[in-house]
Amino acid sequence: MTETRLAHHDSYPDDLIRTILRSTKSIALVGASSDPARPSWIVLKYLKERGYKMFAVNPKLAGGTIVDVPVFAKLADLPEPVDMVEIFRNSEAAGPITDEALALPWEPKTLWMQLSVRNDAAAARAEAKGIRVIMNRCPKIEYGRLSGEIGWQGINSRILSSKKPVLSTKGVQKFTIAPRGPRGD
Repeated sequence: MTETRLAHHDSYPDDLIRTILRSTKSIALVGASSDPARPSWIVLKYLKERGYKMFAVNPKLAGGTIVDVPVFAKLADLPEPVDMVEIFRNSEAAGPITDEALALPWEPKTLWMQLSVRNDAAAARAEAKGIRVIMNRCPKIEYGRLSGEIGWQGINSRILSSKKPVLSTKGVQKFTIAPRGPRGD
């Protein structure tokens, strides 16, 4: 089967990613793991700590919780609509997961495929229904980059600011992508 590569998914403007992350309130993470060493566990915990209402999807763990987030067997089992479906599975699995999301009685605003996950055919099906699609990106990394958290840790985030970061008095420093005040501070 030959797929047409959707060139507009090769890169994304920061404003698009920022808009998605700011407008998203709830996320279903498909492929969630209960193992703290797995990237899906780390991403689930991170996004929860940033204020997103999280739902984990993993048929083997359904009925339990991961970092106090309820786990469901499939998207159709979610108790309420979500703004984003994040696919933490491989590119081949992204097709059926996308179809599952498109069959829901409600549609997510965004379908997000994790790092190294790209399925252009699935993306085209979702976009035909008016759903925004992000592929081969991690919302945790993008949030950290756009909020300045990654830059605070010594990694170039390409975000410049004259505002001095305020140090957290406990735990890990957390920044936000929330809009700044009327003067930009």
